[in-house]
Amino acid sequence: MAQDASSPTAGAGSAARSRRRRARRRGSLALWIAVAVIHPAASLLFRLRYRHAERIPVAGPVLLVINHISILDPLGCARLVWDSGRVPHFLGKESVFRGPAGPLLRGAGQIPVARFTADAHEALHAAEADLAAGNVVVIYPEGSVTRDPDWWPMEARTGVARLALTTDAVVLPVAQWGPQRVHDYHAKKLHLRLRTPADYLVGEPVDLSAQRARIRAGAPLTGELLKETTDLIMTRVRDQLAELRGEPAPLAFHPRPRRELPGDVAGSAA
Repeated sequence: MAQDASSPTAGAGSAARSRRRRARRRGSLALWIAVAVIHPAASLLFRLRYRHAERIPVAGPVLLVINHISILDPLGCARLVWDSGRVPHFLGKESVFRGPAGPLLRGAGQIPVARFTADAHEALHAAEADLAAGNVVVIYPEGSVTRDPDWWPMEARTGVARLALTTDAVVLPVAQWGPQRVHDYHAKKLHLRLRTPADYLVGEPVDLSAQRARIRAGAPLTGELLKETTDLIMTRVRDQLAELRGEPAPLAFHPRPRRELPGDVAGSAA
């Protein structure tokens, strides 16, 4: 059963409240400013409902992998992680960091991605360092909002597999459903319906022990291995989305677009 984020039990009681207090004590001024903006905005726009949020570990590195259905996705996902007692660090498109919001986002621990440039892999290195420090990194492997007309995940980039295979992070697949009802990316329309239901299903960690053992033994990070690992993770996300929606998922991922469109907000590193 889903837990409403506004209910007394949504944080799993006093233990979750204690985790949240510890996370907040470590927070920077920039983080607190971001929380002051995002927390009420997410509460107004969405009625957040979590399934198995307790699967987000209390401490240690976590790579949280989620499908991308709206430019508003980071609002709800940030609340999911924050309400679970952790601080989310998003991989986000570099253009979002330009202007006055840039210093705030960087100060809050967010990671800019300069895609399609020689600097693109710097974001992966930054994410690896973030995970090595024991943080939660959130990634949208599709790179931008899905182009699938029925909102199923599209083909993902392999940066998520590189992070999953070269770190010791817990890899958590998360499916979300609902934010696209507020901002329809495909129709380019904003529907200001307050407290729109937004559901999040946190899956069991993806077991990558065999693949990681091969890498530690000296096996190369081949394109084939990265693609297989990416598809493994994203299949878990897709299957969880099918569970949230109560309908069967397609057997294949929708093709990724050849070019970005104006307004794309990406969350992938490669």
